[in-house]
Amino acid sequence: MRAPGAGAETDGAVAYLLLRLTIGTSLLGHGLVRLPKLGAFHAQLAAEFTTSMLPAGLVSVCGYALPFAELVTGVLLVAGALTRAAAVAGGLVMIVLVFGATSIEHFNVIGEQLIHASLLVAVIAFRRHNAYSVDRLLEGRVTRRAARRRSSGR
Repeated sequence: MRAPGAGAETDGAVAYLLLRLTIGTSLLGHGLVRLPKLGAFHAQLAAEFTTSMLPAGLVSVCGYALPFAELVTGVLLVAGALTRAAAVAGGLVMIVLVFGATSIEHFNVIGEQLIHASLLVAVIAFRRHNAYSVDRLLEGRVTRRAARRRSSGR
């Protein structure tokens, strides 16, 4: 027989895992498909932003950095490693994307970016449910190591 509330705790951990995997996979996929064609992606982005108020140099840096930022944050979120930092970084990427989209009046994509941002906010807000992750494995190691030190008197 299960302890009261144990099922709800497991459900929360599974729900969080699905949330983290979903947003992580989306970011990972965005970065992964853009990297092999980085030059073409950069050129397309630069062309779209020629009418923007943003400096061409800033657009260029973002065009090259975006796929790497998406890939790294996606990998970290899928693994559940540095989850909070990855979600914050992903949120900052979404802010840049929303600002960029508004600067060229591509209002049709902002809804998708806001959904991504909302999911990243949820990853941060419900991180206490991050049971199935590299973060939790490392946390357990640190806790066991500290307990051994206390018991040995160091």
